[in-house]
Amino acid sequence: MLYPATSFPLKDGRPALIRVPDPVKDAAPLAQYLKDVAGESPFVLAYPEERNFTPEKEEAFLRAVLDSPNDLMLVCEVDGRIAGNCHLTFFGAKKIAHRGDVAIALYKEFWGLGIGTAMFQHMIAAAKERGIMQLELEYIDGNDRGKALYEKMGFKHTGRHPNAIRQQDGSLCDLIMMVKEL
Repeated sequence: MLYPATSFPLKDGRPALIRVPDPVKDAAPLAQYLKDVAGESPFVLAYPEERNFTPEKEEAFLRAVLDSPNDLMLVCEVDGRIAGNCHLTFFGAKKIAHRGDVAIALYKEFWGLGIGTAMFQHMIAAAKERGIMQLELEYIDGNDRGKALYEKMGFKHTGRHPNAIRQQDGSLCDLIMMVKEL
C-alpha cells in the first residue's frame, strides 16, 4: 500500500522522514535493522539469530507489502538511515474487516525522540481513512516504554496471555493485549 512521505522534526531538532520502504534501496538495510533491533531489546518477538532475512527475501517481502491492499509499512529515516519501522495490517475477512493490527520497532538510539508517536499518528490516520473501527497490538509484559507510548496514543489494556513468551534465560512473560477504538 502506498502512502505519502512526510517530514517532521525530531525532539533533538534533526529532520526525519516517514515514508514507505523502497524494496530495492531498503531491503539490505531493513534486513540488518530487523536483526539489530531484535538484539537490542528483550521486548521484540524474535531473537537476532532468528532474523535470517537476506536482502533478496526482504525485497520480496517489501514488494508483497507494497502490492497488498491490506498492509501498510512505513520506515522512519534519520540522517540517511532507517531509524525504525511500523506495520499496519488490515484484516480482510468481512467479520473482522473493521480491525487492524499494528507493530512498531525502533533502534534504541532513536528512542525518546518522537518517532514512535509520529509513526502511530500515521498508522491511526491511515486506519481511519480506511474506515477501521479499532486497532490492536500486543506487547511483552515489562516493556514499560512501549506501554507508555501505547497508552499515550489511546490504547487500552484488554487482556493478558499468561506465559506466552519464553526469554532466553528461561523466564516466562505474559503477552499484553491492547485496543484503540477509532
